[in-house]
Amino acid sequence: MSTATLTRTSPNRAVLRTEARLFRREPAGLFWIVVFPSVLLVILGSIPSFREADKSLGGIRLVDAYVPVTVLLSMIMSGLQSMPPVITGYRERGILRRMSTTPVRPAALLGAQMGIHGIAALCSAVLSLAVGRIAYDVPLPKQAAGYLLALVLAVLVALALGALVSALSRTTKISNAIGSVVFFPMMFCAGVWLPVQAMPDALAHIVEYTPFGAAAQALGQAASGDWPAWSHLGVLAVWTVLLSAGASRWFRWE
Repeated sequence: MSTATLTRTSPNRAVLRTEARLFRREPAGLFWIVVFPSVLLVILGSIPSFREADKSLGGIRLVDAYVPVTVLLSMIMSGLQSMPPVITGYRERGILRRMSTTPVRPAALLGAQMGIHGIAALCSAVLSLAVGRIAYDVPLPKQAAGYLLALVLAVLVALALGALVSALSRTTKISNAIGSVVFFPMMFCAGVWLPVQAMPDALAHIVEYTPFGAAAQALGQAASGDWPAWSHLGVLAVWTVLLSAGASRWFRWE
């Protein structure tokens, strides 16, 4: 980053602009975070049985149940597959250490990465809602305020999880390995293979104590018109605090 750039704007803003520009140059990351969840929704919605009411889901269709799932999938992709390799790559190459000698603090880069990936996940959520509504007549969330609250908490917990993976990983290879190990259980809890509403009661109760299981239930409740259960919102808040505390405790700039 040039000195001229830093003199024209604040260091934090310069970092944000630079990281956003680099992020836009990564078509693979943009696809998996922003586009792929909606593509998956289109594929699932093309299955005739997914467009029929299911009594085991309370009378809604599977395609209705999968809209919150695809919303969460973008957050999982962002927090576990995209952000940690970038941050650990900066640490591995000594970029964070060199930044400590400039007006730009390493914390600015971490904040920029979390902000960019959070915005990308939110854009993907809006796209999934739009595709569901336009292509398959999936109703928009009837409890908009509750849905927005659950959505924001889900983004925060995903970013906190990604920050913890970044904190525990010394290299990009390690971050990719940890991210992959955590990725599939988180997808299961979010309902990618089986919506939480369709899980056996005992399994559903266990999953609801995981961050994305609670998020799936909260989003589903808000979509149907109910205020998300405070227990689900509480689980999301607690996980966000715990994961953030762990990331802060173990994160190293070098």
